[in-house]
Amino acid sequence: MTGTQTHAGNDLREVKQLGLWASIASLSYVFWLVGGMELIERFAYYGIKSSAALYAKAPASEGGLGITMGDFGIILMIWALLQTFVPVLTGGISDRVGYKETIFASTVLKIAGYLVMAFFPSFYGFMAGAVLLAIGTGIFKPGIQGTLVLATKKENASMAWGIFYQTVNIGGFLGPLMAVHLRQLAWENVFFACAAIISLNFIMLLAYKEPGKEERLARQARVASGEENQQALWKDALAELKKPIVFWYMIVFSGFWFLFNALFDVLPVHIAEWVDTSVIVNDLFGPQGTQNGFAQFWLGLDNSGTKVMPEGMLNLNAGMIMTSCFLIAALTAKFRIMHAMLAGAIASIVAFFIIGSSNFAWAIVFAIALFSLGEMMISPKKNEFMGNIAPHGKKAMYLGFVMLPQGIGWGLEGYWGPRLYELYASKETFSLQMLAEKGVDLATIPTGEAFTRLVALTGDAPQQLTQQLYQMHNIGFAWYLIGAIGSFSALGIMFYGMWYQRLQSQH
Repeated sequence: MTGTQTHAGNDLREVKQLGLWASIASLSYVFWLVGGMELIERFAYYGIKSSAALYAKAPASEGGLGITMGDFGIILMIWALLQTFVPVLTGGISDRVGYKETIFASTVLKIAGYLVMAFFPSFYGFMAGAVLLAIGTGIFKPGIQGTLVLATKKENASMAWGIFYQTVNIGGFLGPLMAVHLRQLAWENVFFACAAIISLNFIMLLAYKEPGKEERLARQARVASGEENQQALWKDALAELKKPIVFWYMIVFSGFWFLFNALFDVLPVHIAEWVDTSVIVNDLFGPQGTQNGFAQFWLGLDNSGTKVMPEGMLNLNAGMIMTSCFLIAALTAKFRIMHAMLAGAIASIVAFFIIGSSNFAWAIVFAIALFSLGEMMISPKKNEFMGNIAPHGKKAMYLGFVMLPQGIGWGLEGYWGPRLYELYASKETFSLQMLAEKGVDLATIPTGEAFTRLVALTGDAPQQLTQQLYQMHNIGFAWYLIGAIGSFSALGIMFYGMWYQRLQSQH
């Protein structure tokens, strides 16, 4: 292993990166193949993930689950914890069993997850599907990312992770657009489509050749013959996690992932309830909207072409990353990893304060764009950082560790994000309060239909009533709370970066 090393075997040196075109030219076919597999997997995954909160809170009369945001938070927390903690074990398994085998197993599990969601449209059915999907995703990630580390050199790592992240977001961009149009016909269409999409990875696996396979098999042979000792996997992982460089990384980044996931788990519902997105269509196409099928699909409009659907709004995130992540990767390649990640965290935090302060559609667009810029600065870098400090033979294990702070952050947010929204910002909650004040028996109102009942009772136009409820309540408070959590994390990242810099200077 090149570079100056600590006694623990971790390389803390940052390596000078190749330029943009030299980096692209140096990438192997295996790199592009795993990028394609990740694209397919993300296409299917975000088809569900982008609409999950909307599906959960949609009343049963409209084909949704008809559950509260609080109940959805329970599913989300279990989903988050499994998806992010499974790779901590499966990362090491991938290093030992083989990447091809674990990618195959994960694809089977993910197909099963989508089909369970389609056939069992209930709280427990969706939870069971989410569990299968989470385990499948957890097994999938380390094999793909471990391959990527072995298929790149330290000199092109920054660019490789940037391009990989950009490729991933092509899938992340297409998935929600597919979901927007299929769910307007029937919700189960989305689940069936995702099962079909992910199965394409079986074809991709036929062309996949695992890099470093000979070395892995030789190591296994030495272990089998007793020439080399191999620690129990959990002991091995625990020993690495105890290293201060890894342990403190987990702690300081957890807050950022709380913030990050709230955007995807809660903002779609916030947009659906409080933001009049017809303003955007009106500004772009005039008051009649557009019947242009091309514009309707790519902008994520509703079938009438008069408003942007929540997934369409949020898809600006994937669209920006898909088109410009490699440029941001090229710009940040010259910066210290920690400086780039801190700047990304700050941009994301500011976005949350903007969301809390206004429900004007274009302000939300700006906030999503600012958040996306922050994400592009931080997300590829976290993988590059872990890949850099991982000891030889433990690349996939360390890339599994990347998921740990995401697991802590998303696990906490999965439970508390929807709950904070339900307490401080939910139109359903405020509508129920107003109906109770008017003497309506709340037991007669199915979950998800309070606002519709309030509109019928008052005779007010939905948009007018929405604005009235928005003015009556401090909707932004939930977003400010989440932003505050992210701010503490940004401080932690800053101090961690200073400490990491000192470690580098010592070795």
